[in-house]
Amino acid sequence: MAKVVPLFSGSQGNSYYIAKGGQGILIDAGRSAKQITSALTDNNIELSSVKAIFVTHEHIDHVKGVRVLANRHNIPVYSTVGTQQAMLRLNYVDEKTDCRIIGADGIDLDTMRVDCFPISHDCAEGCGYKVDMGDVKFALATDLGYLTEDVANSLLGCDTVVIESNHDVRMLELGPYPYYLKRRILSKIGHLSNNVCAELLPKLVRGGTKRFVLAHLSRENNMPELAYQESLNALVSSGMTLNSDFTLDVAPVESNGLSILF
Repeated sequence: MAKVVPLFSGSQGNSYYIAKGGQGILIDAGRSAKQITSALTDNNIELSSVKAIFVTHEHIDHVKGVRVLANRHNIPVYSTVGTQQAMLRLNYVDEKTDCRIIGADGIDLDTMRVDCFPISHDCAEGCGYKVDMGDVKFALATDLGYLTEDVANSLLGCDTVVIESNHDVRMLELGPYPYYLKRRILSKIGHLSNNVCAELLPKLVRGGTKRFVLAHLSRENNMPELAYQESLNALVSSGMTLNSDFTLDVAPVESNGLSILF
């Protein structure tokens, strides 16, 4: 049995647990080590099952708990070269942290293979991840300024996809954020909107994806029901049927027991 558990999602912190056969990994650790440990416990997950932490990029909402969690429990931390250098410079990891590089060849663990793919975001060398568990494949792609060909191709063929649906463009434009921040979010190194996310989903269903989790929603510029409805409309208008051709969820801000079982 394989499963995906969204522990945290959003600007206050991001972390996902992916496991098969009693072995698991974390993608990002963007809350404190204490909060992540508690979230694992709340979901009946033993911390000892976490064999590695894979970091998408060095922003604090993705790495806040990495150093303490990794150093205290001897967990290796994988990232791209650029992300590792940025984490060291910003003291998000230190000389005690077992930092390792993931490159084009990916990483083989006992029950899964992890590969990374580049994303467009205002960070050193951000990436998304694809996890191949033999009979099932999972992918995570958040913090996307826009949908590059690398991202789209990496998601194709994955059974379950966690994808960013960060903001409603109208809410962002009319919202309280200063102009420079709105420009950053809307730029090609910012975040993915509901409508751009929704446009990709029918293509992914045709490529074999059955489960979607909308992630990294903005508290100020989005609502779960808006993100959900926009994606649902795009899928249904393409002739696809909910719970038959696909399932659709929104990742909780904090874990509420939502687990996706394969």
